Amino acid sequence: MVANKRDYYEVLGLKRESSPDEVKRAFRQAALKYHPDRNREPGAEDKFKEASEAYEVLSDPQRRQLYDRYGHAGLNGAGTHDFSSMRVDDIFSMFGDLFGDVFAAGPAREDRGVDIRTELTLTLSEVATGAERSIRYTREEVCDRCGGSGAAPGAKRTTCRTCGGYKVVERQASVGFFVSRTVVECPTCRGRGFLAGQDCDACAGSGRSEKQRTVTVKVPPGVHEGQSIRVRGGGEPSANGANYGDLHCLVHVQPHPFLERDGDHLLCRVPISIAQAALGAHIEVPTLRGKRSIRIPPGTQFGATFTLDGEGLPNLRTGRRGNEVIQVLIEVPRKLTREQEDLLRRFAEIETRHPGPESKSFFERLKAYFTGQPEDQ
Repeated sequence: MVANKRDYYEVLGLKRESSPDEVKRAFRQAALKYHPDRNREPGAEDKFKEASEAYEVLSDPQRRQLYDRYGHAGLNGAGTHDFSSMRVDDIFSMFGDLFGDVFAAGPAREDRGVDIRTELTLTLSEVATGAERSIRYTREEVCDRCGGSGAAPGAKRTTCRTCGGYKVVERQASVGFFVSRTVVECPTCRGRGFLAGQDCDACAGSGRSEKQRTVTVKVPPGVHEGQSIRVRGGGEPSANGANYGDLHCLVHVQPHPFLERDGDHLLCRVPISIAQAALGAHIEVPTLRGKRSIRIPPGTQFGATFTLDGEGLPNLRTGRRGNEVIQVLIEVPRKLTREQEDLLRRFAEIETRHPGPESKSFFERLKAYFTGQPEDQ
């Protein structure tokens, strides 16, 4: 509220006749003293915001004139910001040019670039061994000709009237009784703080140009579908062009013709004939490291599994390999030759006289069920 606001000259320790340079110097000293990166004492952030509010008014000739004549009430409708509801890093983005690189490494000064995404398609074999892949993609970079300003070399610049040269503007939204305020990049000057008399002809005033870039991505063994591999600095530049975001490579694993992934394990479904299941056999199965021979014992049932230790995928964290599980599927022929049919009929006659234990048990229980007799009778 206006009644609770301190005198802006008092906040910065200035006299009313102080020059613009003295105003700038006083604000810089106050901001360095109370910036949360340097001062962890309670209330320091509030004093930083208070000093910023005072500087916004006293550094602007028109606002200062209104304030000198009418006090705080004279600033109503003058387009000042509500610094009490703003984040420190948003405030710093408005006045950061005064401080150089003083807070460049601090979290409040961080000006993040733009992260971008691309897809990285791998084979299951590459997942097992890890890989190095070259990726070529397009990203926006700072224009070489104008250095990101968007202005033609030598063009006259004028301060943006929308943001007053602060590069950001405040947006206010009301939801019921609540009012939210956010600071966003100025849409008029696109965050530059000025308007160019003539746009750069290389980037049409955007300050950015598209370029092809190639990076080498190291894929660790054991990555999963949908995981992201980050390439630091592979993204697009921040608003001031000082920092680049990251490139996120989204992993897509191509389906394997024979193997299915289950965590660190692999599953291979292998069809075998009735004769192989009944009599037993040695069959060859695929693995990521070549063919392996496994023994199918006589009397193998449909869906039986056999494990090949260590033939799975490496764990992403431990490097320990999973297993490959072979599941056999007994294939019933759809068409029979006359000889096969005769042999199977002879087998069926013998089978009815000498049923297997599972069949015998099932039919005995089924008979008891329909006759209502106890199973042991």
